[in-house]
Formats: sequence, structure tokens, C-alpha cells
Amino acid sequence: MKVAQLLTASTGGIGRHVGSIAPRLEQRGHQVRVFCPKVTAEAQGFHQLGLDVWPLRSLRRFTGADLVHAHGLKAGWLALPIAWMFKVPVVVTWHNAVLGEGLAPAAVRQTLRAVALGADMTLAASRDLVAQAVRFGARNARLSPIAAPVLPPARVSRDEQRRALGAGAHDTVVLTVSRLAPQKNLGMVLDIAAAVRDKPDLRFVVVGEGPERDELQRRITDERLRVRLLGRSDDIGSLLAAADLALLTSTWEARALVAQEALLAGVPLVTTRVGGIEELVGSAAVLITPGDVEEAAQHIIALADNPDKRRRLSEAGLHQAATWPDEDDVVDDLVRVYTELARDRRYKGFWDDSGGFTVR
Repeated sequence: MKVAQLLTASTGGIGRHVGSIAPRLEQRGHQVRVFCPKVTAEAQGFHQLGLDVWPLRSLRRFTGADLVHAHGLKAGWLALPIAWMFKVPVVVTWHNAVLGEGLAPAAVRQTLRAVALGADMTLAASRDLVAQAVRFGARNARLSPIAAPVLPPARVSRDEQRRALGAGAHDTVVLTVSRLAPQKNLGMVLDIAAAVRDKPDLRFVVVGEGPERDELQRRITDERLRVRLLGRSDDIGSLLAAADLALLTSTWEARALVAQEALLAGVPLVTTRVGGIEELVGSAAVLITPGDVEEAAQHIIALADNPDKRRRLSEAGLHQAATWPDEDDVVDDLVRVYTELARDRRYKGFWDDSGGFTVR
């Protein structure tokens, strides 16, 4: 099949997902073209992966395909008129919830409904997103787990990385990997750090970039918190190897890649009980109430003071992670979906050299 993968600006999980599935689809004999903004292609290394990448503006020359797979609400909105015009099946994956739905403008709700109604197949990264898509009128919605891409091995030893973080042998390093954005609720990390001031062996490390960086750094400086903002890193493997705990404070997540990475690396996880997190981790992580700083601080202190408890949680996480589908499983499922949708379509296309498909 000839498949167009469509996504808008993404420096995080959506882009990583496309970077995982597209090469694997090609390995299975499918022809893939990725339409995305330049910033997405560069951040995700699509060209280095050998993908056929085209700018979103080239969609105007798009004249047909075997199938279009759009990732996210905005991409789904862009894909629908093209797919309808050329009678091409369209799959839309819902990766994220639209937070504050009750207060959202009517236009946002209308867009959600249009994308839900217009897609031939709606895939969703968590069961709550499946339910949301159905509420907005999706005709065919199903769960489609997203696997965390395998991290490269650690580049430096645990001891070397901990020294670089300023952590001693007896310190507890609490690692958060996240985009510095409102949904991630990183102010809660700072609140927890403030709540455990009397525990000098607790050191908080936040990895990532985003619009809230300056605000977070001002507060860290003003309150003299034991929190380090490391910025973006391409060596998450070394940071996980150096960590004693992982902390996720988001107000919503579907199937958070960082949660998967923590459990796969055997790092005990403390996370808010939101979205699809509980169905992902089961009892293999400590689940906390979103925004409950006191509860989170108590669990972190208890884990820091009890290496045996951390070890048991680490083992439970590894066992839970072994039950998840891997990247190949995810792509095999997508191929089944694509085949199901395309089987009875009259219109088939071939790639031309002008930037689109030609109907034959």
C-alpha cells in the first residue's frame, strides 16, 4: 500500500510514534510519505531515518492515495477534505485529550465532532480517548496502544552521570522527563521539592524544553529549590540509569512514553492517576492524585528511605512492561487496520514525482 502519514508540529511523542511506525511499514513493503512541518522533521530526525518527507504545503498537490493516516486533531482536520475529495480512506489517531473541554470554544468542539465523524477509522492511544471519540460521533473507534521506541543504551556510567548531576552516592535522584508545558503540571514538581526541603538527599532533575522554562527557572532560583532544569537531552538512557525514581505530574496522559521508558528501564515510577496511565502501569507504579503535593511527597520520601521497596517496585515495573505490545506489534496492528479499510476501495494510486499521488 501507499500510505501518507500526516502530522503537525511535534517535538514529542506524536513525532516519535511516526518515526517508529514509518520505517517499519516500509520494511513490510509499504510505501510511506510523511507530510509535516520542517521543525517536526528536524526534531524527530525523519531524514536520518531515511523517510520520504514532504512539507505540509505540498498537500495542495495531493491527488489521491491508498490511505491517509493523520496523527492528532489538527492533522485530522487537514486530512479530511483531501481524503473526501479523492475518496481515500482516512485513519485518525487521537493521541491527546483536549483539556478543559467544558470551557473550550464551540469551534473546538465542532472540530472534534467533524474529525470523529469524518474518519473511516479512529484509533486512540487510551480507552478514555476511545470513549471521547465515540461521544463525538466516531463511527469506528478502537484502542491502538502506542509503544515507546527502544532507547539507545546509556552513553556514560551511572556513577559518571550522577556526578554530572551533582548527586552523591547516598542521594536519591528523582527524574522527570517532560515538555515544559502546562499539561505536564511541572509546578507540582517544584511544589514537591519545596515540601521536602528537610530531606537534603532528595534531588530533582527535570529534562526537556518548552514555553514554561523561564517561569520554572525563576521560581527555582527565588525559592532555592533543589531542582535542576537540564534542557533537552538525547541521552535519556544515561539519565534513567542514574535515577532512583521517576516522577510524572501531568494533568492528563494517554500512554505516556516516559512512563513506559521508566518501567522498561526498571526505574520506580510515581505518577498522577490520569487518562490512560492506570491501565498502562497497573499496580506497577505509585499512583497519586493530580495536584496532591502532600501525597506525592509522602510517597517519594517513603521510597527514598526504603531501597527494598524501590527494588520491588522496579521488579513489578519490568514485569508489567513485558506485557505491553512492542513497536513491531503496533505496526502489525496498523497494517491490519489499513488492509481492512483499503480492501474494497475502487481508487488506487501511484506516487508521482511532483509531490503527490496520481489516481489510476
